[in-house]
Amino acid sequence: MMTTIAIDKQLTQWTIDQRRHFHKHPELSGQEHETSAYVKKQLEELGIPVLPGFSEPNVVALFKGTEGKKMIALRADMDALPIQEEGDNPYTSTVPGVMHACGHDGHTATLLGAAKWMTEHPDQIKHDIVLIFQSSEEESPSGAQQLVKDGVLEGVDAIYGIHYMSNVPKGKIGFAEGYAMASCNDFDITIEGNGGHGGNPHETVDPIYIATHLIQSFQSIISRNLNPMHPGVISFGKMEAGHSYNIVPDKVHLKGTIRALTFEGADMMHQKTVTLTEKISDSFGAKGHYQFIEGTPPLYNHPESCKKAKALIETSFGADAFMELEPVMGAEDFSYYLKEKEGVFINVGMQGEKSRYPHHHPKFDLDEDVLETGLELVVRLAVSE
Repeated sequence: MMTTIAIDKQLTQWTIDQRRHFHKHPELSGQEHETSAYVKKQLEELGIPVLPGFSEPNVVALFKGTEGKKMIALRADMDALPIQEEGDNPYTSTVPGVMHACGHDGHTATLLGAAKWMTEHPDQIKHDIVLIFQSSEEESPSGAQQLVKDGVLEGVDAIYGIHYMSNVPKGKIGFAEGYAMASCNDFDITIEGNGGHGGNPHETVDPIYIATHLIQSFQSIISRNLNPMHPGVISFGKMEAGHSYNIVPDKVHLKGTIRALTFEGADMMHQKTVTLTEKISDSFGAKGHYQFIEGTPPLYNHPESCKKAKALIETSFGADAFMELEPVMGAEDFSYYLKEKEGVFINVGMQGEKSRYPHHHPKFDLDEDVLETGLELVVRLAVSE
């Protein structure tokens, strides 16, 4: 039997007010100290204890259920982006060059709103609920990865997170089952050759020429090593070499990104890029130095959790509310939690006039009309069996 959940207008407005506070006072990844202090203050006023032992500025709290037979974790990310906001809303960012351009202000406010609902309806919360207010989703080192190392998932049976999405129709809630988002890892390569005059190339070991072979060869990993049914991308975004048109430089510096939709694909692409860098450089008499910059693993929505979440969405919001989404090559560090525990990452649609700009755009804004939907969804995930 579905538990009756009533989200009143007063709680919805309180949640909107929290979102506007966070939007006016954004902080970058790893710097969310004022946000963290504010969240702790709100939790203290609600009577929900903050747990010690977790890396700051992350905040982890525990709401004790009436039975405590299960432990459910709910996560919200807190960090903003290094973007100058364009707009004249009453809640426009007050911090120059920093704004909430991805909806994390809404995620944090929603989880606080859900926490407030729990304190007002404690008899309806059977499970123990871990409330995770996470730092550093946008930048490495990942806040999720650190919290997993800290032991935030110890004893947790399932974990859920939501994301308000400007490219999902308003009124729709959805996700892709299984692999839903790609891994995102970067590489930093230096090729050391032997420079000289451009008129005497035979006296040099030309790192620029070697770099062209490396760039071409990396694409063979996608076309000839990666399962064609498993998407993957390798892109070079930066190349630096030389100072003069007629001088072969000693070094070339390359930077790029590797994305894959499976754990196996991500591991294989990592190993192949290392091998090709070393072998191709060596074959031309140069030295290839490869640095792997770990980002996030693929995000895998567990089938059983997806089944439960889909049924919950259709029962609570209407048979046509659920929307099956396609996997995307974007990345999200919620993947670290799902690598360890059952769960699902759920997208709440808000596409429309107010949220017509894409995420990470200086005019991005969150449609506050959907906060009530997100709030009810998070509460239902907390009380679901």
